[in-house]
Amino acid sequence: MAVRPILTWPDDRLATQCAPVTEPEDALIVDMFDTMYAANGRGLAAPQIGVLKRVFVMDCGWKEGEPTPLAMINPFIMAAERAEVIGVEGCLSIPGIMVTVSRPKAVTVQWTAPEGDIHMADFDGFEARCIQHEFDHLNGMVTFDRLDDVARRTAEAHYREMNA
Repeated sequence: MAVRPILTWPDDRLATQCAPVTEPEDALIVDMFDTMYAANGRGLAAPQIGVLKRVFVMDCGWKEGEPTPLAMINPFIMAAERAEVIGVEGCLSIPGIMVTVSRPKAVTVQWTAPEGDIHMADFDGFEARCIQHEFDHLNGMVTFDRLDDVARRTAEAHYREMNA
């Protein structure tokens, strides 16, 4: 339907806790997928386009040729594996910056699908990382918030230099 502008850090909306979704969001979800694909991303949360609602979309397989689109409304991480994995993450709202983030290697998530059905499933690997990254956005967090003080100052300085 429409490709929407993606907010970039330090926009205050990216640091805002999102409200639960109470009405169908079909048009928003279509726009989010269109925006994510146009930006060459694998995930996009509603606050990244200025909509402060608890919804995100992801497609971890499309770049390898096997599309796996998934929209999660009001997601809740019910369980996370204790073992963490360190990985490099980028973010459409912090373009050009890759940071190393430690996250649980697997999660169990409950969410509502666009059709209104409630789902629960286990995710691991890159899908688990993507879900946790987008879930952070719904809670007003970006990857910078996952870094220690020194790494954060370095990453923020690099981002500011790139955008000066």
